[in-house]
This record gives sequence, C-alpha cells and structure tokens, in this order.
Amino acid sequence: MNLQKLSPWNWFKSENADTPAPPTTVESRRGELTPFLGMHQELDRWMDSVMRQFGMPSLESRLGDMPGLLQPRLDIAERGSEYVISVEVPGVEEKDITLSLDDHRLVIEGEKRHESRTEEHQLHRVERSYGSFRRVLDLPADARDEEIQASFDKGVLTVRVPRSEQAKPARREIPIQ
Repeated sequence: MNLQKLSPWNWFKSENADTPAPPTTVESRRGELTPFLGMHQELDRWMDSVMRQFGMPSLESRLGDMPGLLQPRLDIAERGSEYVISVEVPGVEEKDITLSLDDHRLVIEGEKRHESRTEEHQLHRVERSYGSFRRVLDLPADARDEEIQASFDKGVLTVRVPRSEQAKPARREIPIQ
C-alpha cells in the first residue's frame, strides 16, 4: 500500500529539521542504563517521524514541550487558483511577525511579548506564555512563491500562495449515454 497517496504534499517536512535528535541511550541517576526508557524514547522518535511524513505535528510539540506551547496552529486550504494558510497568533502584534521565503520554504516567525507590569495585585497563578515561535512550511511545486501575499487581522495571519496554471488538475465531466 502506498501511504503517500493519503498525504499528497507534506507541508511540514522541514519544520523539525533544525531540532537535533535526542540521544538514544539514557542513564539513570545511578549511572545505570535503563533499556526500557531508551526503547520508549526510540519508539517516540519513530512515531514522530511517521507523523511528520503525513504532515501532522509531532508528539513532542503537543505533549508539554514548552516551545510547542507557543507554536501557532494553522489551517491550509487548497483552492483552485491558490493555497490559503491561516495562522492563529492571538496576543501577537503584526510588527512582531516575520514572514520570509527560504529556498521554497515559507518561514513564519514571531514573538509574543508581555510589556505591562502591575504591582498592585499579588498574583497567585499566571497561565500566560511568552516567547518566540517558528513554523516552516515546504511549498508544493505548483506554488508561485514570487506572488505570495499576506495580511493580518485580529490575531490571524492569512497567507495566500498562488498556484501555477499548468498544475491545476484537468477535470471534465463525462456524459453518461
């Protein structure tokens, strides 16, 4: 069975390329090798690579990894003449977002900042997160990257990536006789 048919284009194949793989062996505090923990980490690494092949986020980014908490969620829609990418970045200002193109990869970077301080109240718990984020999207071959447009409105970054005319699927209706 060819599993690539289930995922026509992997937009996320370069997203975790900068992240080094963790070591395969783990030592306990006593310096002993713990084979079950090592096997567990190897299985997690394997599952992450399988999930990335299908364009899904890795387990690491969804299960408590601090940088993953700031990773904005996005939607990718394929329309006849363009791809529309919507990125949710609540609490981030337009001036704190950078959109760039690096070797047919769309790089979305930004920073969520906290600028105000209040000394009036004693805080018992703060559940806000601040820091930087980065998303890397591999553009399909039919993307016309020289014509990409972006807009920002109410915490949503919308990126429009036009598609080339020759890459559109040729579809026609066949009459039934």
